[in-house]
This record gives sequence, C-alpha cells and structure tokens, in this order.
Amino acid sequence: MNTTEIAAGVHHLRLGIANAYLIADADGAVLVDTGPAGHAPAIQAALARIGVDRSALHTVVLTHFHDDHAGSCADLADWSGATVLAGAGDAPFIRGDVPGPPPNFTEPERALHRVAAADLSPAPASPVHRELSDGTVLDVAGGAVVLAVPGHTPGSLALHLPERGVLITGDTIAEHQGQVILGPFNLDRDLAWRSLQRLAALDVGTVGFGHGDPVTHDAAHALRAAIDPFGG
Repeated sequence: MNTTEIAAGVHHLRLGIANAYLIADADGAVLVDTGPAGHAPAIQAALARIGVDRSALHTVVLTHFHDDHAGSCADLADWSGATVLAGAGDAPFIRGDVPGPPPNFTEPERALHRVAAADLSPAPASPVHRELSDGTVLDVAGGAVVLAVPGHTPGSLALHLPERGVLITGDTIAEHQGQVILGPFNLDRDLAWRSLQRLAALDVGTVGFGHGDPVTHDAAHALRAAIDPFGG
C-alpha cells in the first residue's frame, strides 16, 4: 500500500479503490476512513512505517457509511481501542442498526458502479462512540473542523484543518482523470452539489478525496473548477 505525506503530518493511504488519511501530531493520530473490509492489516503496517504505534491511534473518523470507507473500521477499533466518530445521520447504518439507503444512480453511474463495487464486501457493523455535528472541532493538528456535507449520504462529513491548509472531503468530491468532480453515487445529487460548493469556498492549499489523487497545489482553484461528469 502506498503512503504519501501530502501536508505536514497528513498522510494519504491508498486502499485499493478508496483512500484513507492519517493525521498525526505530538498527541497521537486520527485515521479518517478505513477502506474496504480486509484492509486492517495493511493499515496497521502503514502506521508502523510512518512511526505511529497502535496506542497512539486514538480516533477513527468515518466520513460516511459506505462499505469502501467503513469496511475495516470494526477491526481497527478492536485492534487499537480507538474512539470511532461519524456523522449523526450515518451512525445507525455504521452500527448495523438499519440498512443504509442506496444511491439514486444516474444512467452513466450504473455501469461505473458495477465495476467499482464488483468485489466489494459489506462492511461489518462497527461501534460509533460519538456522533458528530457541523462545526465540531476535533483536538488534532491545531483543530480539525467537522463540516456536515449531506447529499452523498445523509450524514456525510468533511474535515477542515485550517492550520495546515488541508481539506479531507470524503466522497462529496473526487478526482477523476486529473479533474476535480462531484463524487458519484449520491443519495441526493442536488444537495451533494450544494455541499461541494460549500467546500469549494474554503481557502485550502491541499485537498484529499475519498477517491482519486489528492491535489497538493492551488487546491482551492481546483475545487472551484469542479464539474459533474456523471450527472446525465
């Protein structure tokens, strides 16, 4: 698994079809998303290479409930004892209390989803120890601000690290063939686009997406140029 430091103390972990991000400082580390089921050993090995002991991983933040982001959460929480945080709107789906709602696919998305989800296993139910709301500030990297960005899922969230000029978008925004785009497979596409516009108004230098390559230079401009190629 490739790991890249995209900003001071912020590491990009490429987990097959999805991305995760490790935010580290002197007080420990926060993992944002966990990839599909079965990736816990690879993440553990990546943390060791970065120099993060499992006792230092105190928090896991899930940007949303989909299997390719929450799949390894239960294993990692059990391994590390980390507190699991997620948006209030997605917490019941992550816990397995009720099934999560399926996306409202556009026609161009159907074929894409058949390929993307072909080998994807369901995410095992995971604890959610704390439900997050808009504006919550997490004690890492000088303050990571939780931004509610519904549309992709009811409880989708992003993390803004103002002191490091970093934004982690979850699946509200993606990178595809060099272009920043509205993430596909949304529950409410119009609402997701409005959430994208909220994120695009931020002044950030680096942005990490749930899918695709991070943008590490002039990220604010790239966000404001985002398109919706699968909206047909």
